[in-house]
Amino acid sequence: MAQPPRAGKIPVKPKVIVKKQRWYLGGIASAMAACCTHPLDLLKVHLQTQQNVKHGLSEMAVQVVKLQGVRGLYNGLTASVMRQLTYSTTRYGLYEIWSGMLRKENVPLPFYQKIMLGAVSGFLGGIVGNPADMINVRMQNDIKLPIEKQRHYKHVFDGLYKSATQEGLPSWMRGVSMTSTRALLMTVAQVACYDQTKQILLSTRYFNENIITHFTASFIAGTIATGLTQPFDVMKTRLMEARPGQYKTALHCVYYTAKLGPMGFYKGFIPAWVRLAPHTIITWIFLEQLRRFFPLE
Repeated sequence: MAQPPRAGKIPVKPKVIVKKQRWYLGGIASAMAACCTHPLDLLKVHLQTQQNVKHGLSEMAVQVVKLQGVRGLYNGLTASVMRQLTYSTTRYGLYEIWSGMLRKENVPLPFYQKIMLGAVSGFLGGIVGNPADMINVRMQNDIKLPIEKQRHYKHVFDGLYKSATQEGLPSWMRGVSMTSTRALLMTVAQVACYDQTKQILLSTRYFNENIITHFTASFIAGTIATGLTQPFDVMKTRLMEARPGQYKTALHCVYYTAKLGPMGFYKGFIPAWVRLAPHTIITWIFLEQLRRFFPLE
C-alpha cells in the first residue's frame, strides 16, 4: 500500500515528457486561427503602408467598413488561409520532425537547440509561403489604391495567376528576404519560446497539461514574437505592396522608412500585437486540441 506523503513535504511532480506529434497539424491550426484574426491582420497592413500616419486602428476599421462593408474586413482571406497552409505547415512540420529526430527517450530538447530548429524551419517556411503572403498583402491593401491602380484579385489563385502573367514568376518572391527573416524570428518566438515556456510551466507545481497552461505559454510567446518581428513585418509589407520600381532594393525601402524615425519600423505595433498575440494563442489552443484528438500513437 502506497504511503501518503509526509506532512510539510510537497510531492515532486513527474518529469515533463514530450511525445511525437503529427507534423501537419500546425498548419491546420494556424489556418483555423487566421480565419478568426484576419480583420486585425488587414488593419495592420493598412496602418503599415501609411507614409504619414492619418488613421488609428479604430478609424481605419471604420473607413474600411464605410467603403466596402463588413466583408471588406475579410479581403484576402483565401490568401491568408493559403499562406498558413504553406508557411505554417512548413515551419511547424519541420520543427516537429527535426525535434523528434533529436530527442532521446522523449526528453525535452535544450533551449538552444529549439532556437536553432525554429530559426531554420521558420526561414524555409517564409520562402515557401512567400507567394501567398504577397497576394495576401496586395488583396488587403487594394482598397487604399487609386481605382486605376487597383488589382482586383478575386482570390489567391487569381492573384497568383495575374501576378505571374503580368509581372513574371519572380514577382512571387518579392519581399522574400524580409519574409524569410521575419519568419525565422517568428518561429523562434512562436514555436521555440512556446515550447520552452510550456516546459518551464509544467515543471512547477502550479501548472498542469491543460488550457490554462497553453494560454499562458502562448500569450508570452505571442508578445515576444511581436517585439522581434515588427520591423521586418513593416518592411515586408511595404516591399510586397510596392509597384515595380518603387524601391530599387530592400535597403532603399529601409532608408525610405527610416525617414519616419525609429518608430517608423514599429508602425502598427499595437494592432500587430492585438492580432499576433490572439493568433498565437488561438493557434496553440487549436493545435493542442488537435494533438489530443489525433494522437500519433
